[in-house]
Amino acid sequence: QLQVVESGGGSVQPGESLRLSCTTSQGWLATYHVAWFRQVPGKDREAVACRSSNGGARNVADSVKGRFSIIAGDNTNNAVYLRMTDLKPEDTGVYFCAAGGDRTITKYCSMSPTAYRSWGPGTQVTVAS
Repeated sequence: QLQVVESGGGSVQPGESLRLSCTTSQGWLATYHVAWFRQVPGKDREAVACRSSNGGARNVADSVKGRFSIIAGDNTNNAVYLRMTDLKPEDTGVYFCAAGGDRTITKYCSMSPTAYRSWGPGTQVTVAS
């Protein structure tokens, strides 16, 4: 089964930016459906962004639209990134990368956690003054 791992989390001030990375040592990650989710204690896991295999479709949650984007690395970087700008305190949480899905479907990506079989351990993002 595909294994993915996140990196790039940290503590920042409101208005700053971070880029989270999702990587794997098995296969080329950009050819899989990849999504980012986040979770805070006591709340359900929330979808942030998704990208279909080969980038045919992308989607971001309304709560982060215009500030977050999901992009794949170039031919030398086997990664899918979550670029986060203008961070707000409500963006604080543990961010998870998930991969899987039917790679033949390129024009749609799912924002449901049940669509993904491979999950990373998560990376903490804290936004505070």
